[in-house]
This record gives sequence, structure tokens and C-alpha cells, in this order.
Amino acid sequence: MQQRAAQIWVDADACPVPIKEILFRAAERQQVQCTLVANQSMRTPATKFVNLLVVSHGFDEADNEIVRRAGEGDLVVTSDIPLAADALAKGAQVVSARGDEFSRENIRSRLNMRDFMDTMRASGVHTGGPPPLSQSEKQAFANYLDRWLTRRRIS
Repeated sequence: MQQRAAQIWVDADACPVPIKEILFRAAERQQVQCTLVANQSMRTPATKFVNLLVVSHGFDEADNEIVRRAGEGDLVVTSDIPLAADALAKGAQVVSARGDEFSRENIRSRLNMRDFMDTMRASGVHTGGPPPLSQSEKQAFANYLDRWLTRRRIS
């Protein structure tokens, strides 16, 4: 039985455009399947290696679809911590658009911090949003992607 080739799943609604562009170039160059999952249509390049999967507008629909489809060895690109936890449980590797790796070792503490921040916001504390994507974060993402692609080629 032939093993399915590892592929990339992107939580695309919240993924910054520069990160999508890095993914598009890598998918074409390395001939790896990259699927953007979103609640709305968006621009993708004309290549057989990049697909867009539009799901319904319900809460967590894109996340649920990624979890349903992602598998062992796949790469999931998301900043959504519960989605990261679910993808890790299925054997996928997970990285944020800022190049932060989610792992089985750090996911519990990240979920706890997320829950704490949700509690703070619910009590009226203004926590602010994330800062704009920096050049060093784009580079950290690109470096992680290169390492994942290299491991994929070797295995």
C-alpha cells in the first residue's frame, strides 16, 4: 500500500498575504500539495499544487475541515491554538504564520494562556491584538517551512 504524500493545510482566513505567497512559491517549487481552507473565496495562483477549499460560514467550519482532512506528517499553518492541538493529536506538524512551532510539549501551556486571555477579555480587560507581522517572523516561518520540506523529501 502506497503512503499518501504529506501536504500543507492552511487556515487561510487569518493567514497573512505574505505568508500565503511564501507557501505558494514553495508549493510550486517543491511540488507539494497546499490547500487553503477558508470561509470565503480568495485569490490563489494558477497551479495544480495550490487549492482553495471554501467551507460554510459557521463557527470553526474551516478548522473542523482541516482537522478532518489533515493526517500524519502533514503541515498545518494556523495561529488558532485549539486547531493546533487537534492537528497535533492527528500526527500533523503545526506552525503559526509567525514561525512559532506548536508541539505536544508546548500545546497545553499555550491552551492555558489562551483560556486565561479569553477570561481577561471577558472581564473587560483590553488585551490588544497581535502586532503586525515582522520581517523576522516572515523569515522564521520560511525557515520552518524549509525544514519541513527537507524532512518531507528525505522520508
